Amino acid sequence: MPAENRTGLLFALAGFAVLSVGDGVIKSMAGQWSPVAIAALRFSIAAVGLGVLLAAREGTAAMREMWRWPQAGRGFALAISSTIFFTSLFVLPLATATALGFTSPMFAALFAAVLLGEPARKETWIASAIAFIGVLIVLRPNLVEAGWWAVLPVFSAMTFALLIIGNRYVAGQASGLAMQFVVAAYAAPILLIATPLFALTGIERFAIGVPDWTILARCAVVALTASCAHRLVYLGTTRSGAAKVAPMSYIQLLVASVIGWGWFGD
Repeated sequence: MPAENRTGLLFALAGFAVLSVGDGVIKSMAGQWSPVAIAALRFSIAAVGLGVLLAAREGTAAMREMWRWPQAGRGFALAISSTIFFTSLFVLPLATATALGFTSPMFAALFAAVLLGEPARKETWIASAIAFIGVLIVLRPNLVEAGWWAVLPVFSAMTFALLIIGNRYVAGQASGLAMQFVVAAYAAPILLIATPLFALTGIERFAIGVPDWTILARCAVVALTASCAHRLVYLGTTRSGAAKVAPMSYIQLLVASVIGWGWFGD
């Protein structure tokens, strides 16, 4: 294997592993603050940091990309997906939520056929059916313990698949850094509006107040690690190609299992 391909795979492997570390940090805040508020703060920090970096590297003109209409849909999809997934981490073992989140490629393939008109091969439908059976197997014991909250990662995977569809639609319109900034810049205000609305439901899980300083610090850690992780995956993809990089994502299951066992006793 050429050295550049090996480097790309290592970049992607590191990126996907770091994503699960961020999920572990999110889970450590379970019950301490609203998951919607956590998502709002995480993306607000990311939007500011990425915006400063983008302006320094490419100039403020690069920010005009966010005014293209598909970008709002990407931000909306990410805001919903992150909120649902963060909530699921509060009620499910980390490895379980991560495993169920791996259904997003299945939904992406199906949505691509419906929304983008991409041909759906017979193999795609067979793989999707097998993946759905896997979802039922993973969900079965958790539905008893957590109730219908256990299906949250599946809904998160569905909305994340819409983000993937949006990414395909706008591919090549701007740099990877600009794309990262735009999606965070849209997700942050959406979540800032949603946070008090969720609190008005009266559900204790979504109550907001003045957070402990450690919550702020952990949200900053998640914003930093997630941004770095996405950048690593992007670099890995440009060096090795999407098809070769895709299997590296399974490191998330291994890292999530280790963190769940060692940190949370799952």
